[in-house]
Amino acid sequence: MISQTTISKLTDILGAKNVLTEKEDLLSLGYDSTPELSGLPDIAVYPTSLDGIVAAMEVARDEGLPIVPRGSGTGLSGGSVPHKGGMVLCLNRMNRILEIDEDNLTATVEPGVVTLDLFNAVMEKGLFYPPDPGSQKISTIGGNVMENAGGLRGLKYGVTRDYVMALQCVLPDGSVVNTGGKSVKDVAGYAFKDLLVGSEGTLGIISEVTVSLIPPPQAKKTLLAYFDAMPRAGEAVAKIIAAKIIPSTLEIMDNATIHCVEDFAKIGLPTHMAALLLIEVDGHPAVVDEEAEAVQKVLQQVGAAEIKLARDADEAASLAAARRTALSALARKSPTTILEDATVPRSMLAQTFAEIERLAQKYRLDVGTFGHAGDGNIHPTVLCDERDHEQMQRTHAFYEELYDKVLAWGGTVSGEHGIGIAKKAYLAKQVGPAGVEVMRRIKNSFDPQGIL
Repeated sequence: MISQTTISKLTDILGAKNVLTEKEDLLSLGYDSTPELSGLPDIAVYPTSLDGIVAAMEVARDEGLPIVPRGSGTGLSGGSVPHKGGMVLCLNRMNRILEIDEDNLTATVEPGVVTLDLFNAVMEKGLFYPPDPGSQKISTIGGNVMENAGGLRGLKYGVTRDYVMALQCVLPDGSVVNTGGKSVKDVAGYAFKDLLVGSEGTLGIISEVTVSLIPPPQAKKTLLAYFDAMPRAGEAVAKIIAAKIIPSTLEIMDNATIHCVEDFAKIGLPTHMAALLLIEVDGHPAVVDEEAEAVQKVLQQVGAAEIKLARDADEAASLAAARRTALSALARKSPTTILEDATVPRSMLAQTFAEIERLAQKYRLDVGTFGHAGDGNIHPTVLCDERDHEQMQRTHAFYEELYDKVLAWGGTVSGEHGIGIAKKAYLAKQVGPAGVEVMRRIKNSFDPQGIL
């Protein structure tokens, strides 16, 4: 139970409207987008400046309160769930774009800026910020940095880490660290910036981010390819990459996902097909034409049942938007959706899809699979009901066996969603005792009291 003295101290510093203590207010901050996980914080604070973050951190440290940083709560691994109570430190009121530097091709923002808002703001200046997580309409840059978020364009353009140039971070002891800058080259000292990206709020709280920008592509073409077997679609992905073609987008959906997306978006997807690939190539117009033709040749060679070229930019945009609805569309079909992000070498995609189908039958589960096939990052999604304990046991057994295979094939237990609470056991399997011990030493050096 948090003391009234602590509440008064935080209210004096941050203002009454930025401190929440009523249970009704705190309930909505006790979970993220991960099923089966929830908690209840003792208090939630909304700092609006660097000084506010520092003050909140110092109070939490002095009172021994665990701190859980939070953006929009769109995480899929339980990273922003206050499972030990304590303080939820919400950063989405720090939402200013501080600078768009057209000379140095950078943007500097506060952590609560919404991803799509940044994309639109720099696009107005004729610039391009590529990372595009599926939650980009509501996710924040701070959350993207902490999870090292990916997205549909990750295959060609990379992930959030590839665009972070500088960070301002508040450490658990209240000290402020600035790491990185606008210089393209910087090898001064340890690369703290790269350590903080993807640290899931366990080492410090991000208070400012500078990202790099690039010129937008001049042209693009979007193709849809349909397949009568899911493994054949996986084979097509591997052969496109082997042909040295790197699309900006190379996404996959299985039959269950096609059904759900078509039922939701009604864009004319053929629901009798086993799988589809959404492929986008972009760049110089001449290169785009050449790559689109080369992709079509590969698709024909592997036996795609149908290949379709988007008529115009509007149709291409509607297809990409439909893909972004995949999780929401699947979620309409069951009370609970358990979504994972197993990632394998692209050469193992066909085997992975076959294994998912085998395990779904073995454990008698409805599974919809979609994801970023071009970088081997797929999302097998079990449609279930967390109130059915026997079904949930089968669901967890499904993922346990799948991840054993993924690791045996040289894959990873998380391509973009992070570890959070949900995947702690899987992480230990991947990195082993020595890897866990190294992480523990790093954690202790930043946060010896373990408040984050």
